[in-house]
Amino acid sequence: MNTFARSSAVMAVVLSFCLASSVQAQQGRGQSRDEVSLRKLVAEQTEAWNRHDAAAWSKDFAPDAEFINIVGSVFSGREEIEKRHAHVFATLFKDSHSEVTVKKIVLVAPYVAVVDAEHVVTKYTGLPPGVQATEPGVLRTRMRYVLKLSGGKWSIVAGQNTDVKPAPAPAAQPAPAPTSR
Repeated sequence: MNTFARSSAVMAVVLSFCLASSVQAQQGRGQSRDEVSLRKLVAEQTEAWNRHDAAAWSKDFAPDAEFINIVGSVFSGREEIEKRHAHVFATLFKDSHSEVTVKKIVLVAPYVAVVDAEHVVTKYTGLPPGVQATEPGVLRTRMRYVLKLSGGKWSIVAGQNTDVKPAPAPAAQPAPAPTSR
């Protein structure tokens, strides 16, 4: 192989690596842009919770979304989701504060994402029937959203909130059997 052919082959390999890197970087930026948008949606929803603003908390739900709340009730449609949250913001969670950490974002298709988040709620005045504090004064929940991108905007099409149960008390250790001497 002459010098020109060898140089051309090396340049072809280098250019293909550069092109592949550029395509991967563009794809990464696209996912990153989606991830930023999804994290912003969750952050805005958290701010709305802390203001006890049901309309703002519900604004990113699709008009026909379904939401399963912490006790397993299903709310159908953004209107009902907002109405039910207005009620809890006026009662049990009227003084509450929530901190939310996004744990995982999965883009399952170009226009579909699943977001898993952990919520830590404090300063509540009560809890719904059957729900226990995860630890004294703290309610932890896990939220899962399925979102759809349409017209450049992410909207929640389905959500489920599950409370994290308190850790069970440690099992009592049996007393040692007496030894005979």
